[in-house]
Amino acid sequence: MAKKPAARKQVARKPAAKVSKGRPVGLFTWIAVGLVVVVVAALVVIKVTSGSATTSGTSSFQATDAATVAELTTIPASVFNTIGVDSPVSPVSPPQALAGQPALTATDANGKTVPEVFYLGAEYCPFCAAQRWPVIIALSRFGKWSGLGNMTSSSSDVYPSTPTFTFLKSKYTSPYLVFKSVETETNVYDSSTGAYGTLQTPSASEKALFDKYDTSTYIKGLSSSDDGSIPFMSIGNKFLVSGASYTPATLQSLSRTSIAQALQTTTSPVTEAIITSANYLTAAICSVTGQMPSNVCTSAGVLAAKKAMKI
Repeated sequence: MAKKPAARKQVARKPAAKVSKGRPVGLFTWIAVGLVVVVVAALVVIKVTSGSATTSGTSSFQATDAATVAELTTIPASVFNTIGVDSPVSPVSPPQALAGQPALTATDANGKTVPEVFYLGAEYCPFCAAQRWPVIIALSRFGKWSGLGNMTSSSSDVYPSTPTFTFLKSKYTSPYLVFKSVETETNVYDSSTGAYGTLQTPSASEKALFDKYDTSTYIKGLSSSDDGSIPFMSIGNKFLVSGASYTPATLQSLSRTSIAQALQTTTSPVTEAIITSANYLTAAICSVTGQMPSNVCTSAGVLAAKKAMKI
């Protein structure tokens, strides 16, 4: 029986150089994945959905239709359980465990202190584009979404025009956690400024979190020259995600609608990659919510992810 290929996680370098880099997460090494036609010498840490970050730019926002949102957020448990962490065509990398660091928490709408899941990315970034699919799906198992928008990654970057969503105007509510997101820049390159338009700027604490943990000090195998790559996630500061958990190539030449409509097809390689990543993210989130909700955190697909992640 052939050995399953090592998972390779993909990461985009912050927009400060003419290269976009992918990091094979399973091996924790970096590889160049191609040229980016843009260069932005700017800080790449930006805001979240609902709160502390500020929005300074504009984006061509198009709300995601209700049918697509439903296809993302009402996936049957049987799909998660059937796929588990089996994605042989497009290998998937899990979040990286983080130990001995202060917990990341936030205050919810009821004034309760709960775990925080923090995401930082950009609309132009194809690796962010791939990662948003499982992020939305995993978080839908703990709460409810509204305000999601349609988006594609930059047509000038590697894996051009990868179909995805944006968190720019999204709202997320959950009894178990608070989700905060930062979309740093648009997906439209402005040749007059040599940059993508800035969208959101993080709070001081969000910037400090990104600056500290999205580095070679905490991300295994990361070169210091690649500190600050995106997408980045902290799951309660117990798990980190630096990069897409599967290659954006998986989504190439597909439409957003076709990807969403196939999310209940357990034999689809695209669905396998997205759902495997969602199960890994779910397992990590369960670890900070006290294994709640129990029906999700004790499901077969999540248990398979926990076993693979040794948590």
